[in-house]
Amino acid sequence: MSDETRDSNGAILADGDNVTLIKDLKVKGSSSVIKVGTKVRNIRLFDGVGDHDIDCRIDGFGPMQLKSSIVRKS
Repeated sequence: MSDETRDSNGAILADGDNVTLIKDLKVKGSSSVIKVGTKVRNIRLFDGVGDHDIDCRIDGFGPMQLKSSIVRKS
């Protein structure tokens, strides 16, 4: 990626960082919700669809793509 990816607080994110969700996420195609405070380990940055720029695996939910604006570095 050419430019820096920043979290909701402005901290620069890098591959392998651990982040925490700052808001509840509804899972598309499911009635499940991923709660605020869920920790996500070992993220990968990529140029995704729309604003999605984090590729990760969330325990109990599987592979996900997240927006950097809804996470904070932990």
